[in-house]
Amino acid sequence: MRVIRKYANRRLYDTQQSRYVTLEGLRQLILDEAPFRVEEAKSGEDITRTILLSIIIEQEQADSEAEVFSNDLLAKLIRVYDMSSPLPLARYLEQGTQLMMEQQQRMQDQWQKAMRHSPMEFMRELAEENMRFWQKTFNQTGPPFDEEDTTEKSNKPDTPEKTDDKPVS
Repeated sequence: MRVIRKYANRRLYDTQQSRYVTLEGLRQLILDEAPFRVEEAKSGEDITRTILLSIIIEQEQADSEAEVFSNDLLAKLIRVYDMSSPLPLARYLEQGTQLMMEQQQRMQDQWQKAMRHSPMEFMRELAEENMRFWQKTFNQTGPPFDEEDTTEKSNKPDTPEKTDDKPVS
């Protein structure tokens, strides 16, 4: 697992690649599904959650159209923390998010399959198949023929037979 150290100057240092990284760099690691842990440089305390929350905050502020957490939802989440016996919200959110991501992947796969079997794609595949046939045909020695023609031609001699028979008049 990659270790990222956070120093007092708020800089993040990737110990595996020996370079400083930004929150955007960590976001890319997440998208690449590269496991990492963020720890305080002095104490070694795991602060991964805090950094992940910072990445979410940065994304929420960067693009208002891609907003995931509305003010109302954030207020409700804060209220969950104040409940006498909090709901098992973390597990529910994890499972719900995983299900949503799997469904989205299935929809993308289905869409790609549908596009692959569109009329234009079918015509392209057919054209490629025809091209392969003609290339194969022209690369053969001798004239092209069908398999059905093969049996007929093999039963007939290549040169006409000479016979002594004279035509009947």
